[in-house]
Amino acid sequence: MDAQLKRGVLDVCVLAAIRKEDSYGYKIIKDVSPVLKLSESTLYTILKRLEEAKMLEVMSTLHDGRVRKYYHITAKGIKRIEEFKDEWKEIMAIYSFIERE
Repeated sequence: MDAQLKRGVLDVCVLAAIRKEDSYGYKIIKDVSPVLKLSESTLYTILKRLEEAKMLEVMSTLHDGRVRKYYHITAKGIKRIEEFKDEWKEIMAIYSFIERE
């Protein structure tokens, strides 16, 4: 898969994983595992990129004596998911065109 396309897909999958409730790294990996394999290092790179793009907000809390970062999707992150769904319809139309005989 094209690197740029894959990057966009991974970003949106992470956003979708926290759309309904705030989440943290390990849980995000667990939640997306049925559809894609995501390493911790890849996830944290994605989370940092999404935070810098203002699609996520980060909150630190104390959990079992350790600091845990929770990620919260912003309105900009929700908008990105909706844009992606529209873009994906266009990609599927192109795919259908390529596949027809």
